[in-house]
Amino acid sequence: MADERFDSMLLAIAQQQQGIDGILDTFFSFLSRKTDFFTQPDMARRSVQQAMERYLAAAEEKERRAAAAEAQRRAAAPQQQQQRTQTALPTSSRVEVLEDEDEVNAAAAAQAAQEAARRKEELERQQRAVADAQAAKDAATADSADPAAPEAFADTGAEAPRGLPPTAANGFAYEKYIFSQSLQEAEVRVPLPAVSVKGKQVSVVITGGHLSVGMKGQPPIVDGALFAKVRAEECMWTIEDGNTVVVTLYKANAMEWWKTIFQGDPEIDLQKVMPENSKLDDLDSDTRQTVEKMMYDQRQKMMGKPTSDEQKKQDMLRKFMEAHPEMDFSQAKFC
Repeated sequence: MADERFDSMLLAIAQQQQGIDGILDTFFSFLSRKTDFFTQPDMARRSVQQAMERYLAAAEEKERRAAAAEAQRRAAAPQQQQQRTQTALPTSSRVEVLEDEDEVNAAAAAQAAQEAARRKEELERQQRAVADAQAAKDAATADSADPAAPEAFADTGAEAPRGLPPTAANGFAYEKYIFSQSLQEAEVRVPLPAVSVKGKQVSVVITGGHLSVGMKGQPPIVDGALFAKVRAEECMWTIEDGNTVVVTLYKANAMEWWKTIFQGDPEIDLQKVMPENSKLDDLDSDTRQTVEKMMYDQRQKMMGKPTSDEQKKQDMLRKFMEAHPEMDFSQAKFC
């Protein structure tokens, strides 16, 4: 009967709500908006009643077993006390456990620092590659007397990158965090310098334009102004594998790609961002058309070719010229 697959998602919802009433209201609101659950009131009441009875019975059985176990414990207490007085427990066991925990956390912190250093080194390498490519383009343009040199450079497909190359998830792995994104949301993964971390040990602050993540009582691991506004009341976070905080940010503008998570961090090249086809299938027709147009325009820009809007303007101009052969356009300049 117990199913823990959705615990992390439900815990994230619970963190955003005020008590059980808020969670129930969210759940029934979902059923009302996204299903036909309430179209048959009698069946809806019966389903809720059956679920209530099933879990109330389970709770009563759990309480009965706990009471029986407590009674058994009390009955055995005198005998256990006598055994304890006869055989003293080693006093060093608790100290050894604590020392083991310290060693594990120290090892986890060292590993986290090593991974952060690796990501930092990769970031710096990518930044150097971007700077070198831009310098090569600038040098090629400066050495050419042809005013059309920049366009010719672009036509070769060797256009200098406009930022860091994004990952397959349209994000980047920075020193202290890894981010990915779709048009509607951005995910921020923040590795922690410890293991088996609980929610009460973590401090996560999300506002409309700011994000802070860290361990309580310690300086934040990440803390800064977001690249763009988010719907803070809908954002959520959870802990994955006891060592990573996963923050889901819902963008205020759901039709915008982010260049990074925090303002001031190195930015990715948005021309190389590509949404997955599976994500496109989830969009409504109007949004999907807009996204597909953005993807097409990005590919055109990468090849140095006109975007869809530019093509429309060129087609309109060509038709106008064909309709007016008496006019001389040879000396005309078009912006």
